[in-house]
Amino acid sequence: MSRSVPEWVGKTDDTAAPPRVRLRVFEAHGGKCHLTGRKINPGDKWDLDHVTALVNGGENRESNLAPALRTEHRKKTAADVAQKAKDRRVRSKHLGIAPKKRKMPYRRFNGEVVWPD
Repeated sequence: MSRSVPEWVGKTDDTAAPPRVRLRVFEAHGGKCHLTGRKINPGDKWDLDHVTALVNGGENRESNLAPALRTEHRKKTAADVAQKAKDRRVRSKHLGIAPKKRKMPYRRFNGEVVWPD
């Protein structure tokens, strides 16, 4: 079966999905949060979540969107950002790119403050 409506694709990563797309995604997932599987009831706050996060290479298109309860969505977003930061740290370490070490002053026993060279 082919789609009767072309798939929505955002012009940029910041482009918000219009209400008609939110409705199509909500109905395509049966009104359930894709993170918990719980039915989203009237009055529940929910967002469209990128199944594959944009920071991890996902695209801003209808096929990569799913409804998620707002509290769960925030947790997933934090986990996505943490994963991206870890990937960057590991890749930098493997490439031999070490972060700059901060030089901190210290006090000698006589109270004199010394900055390391």
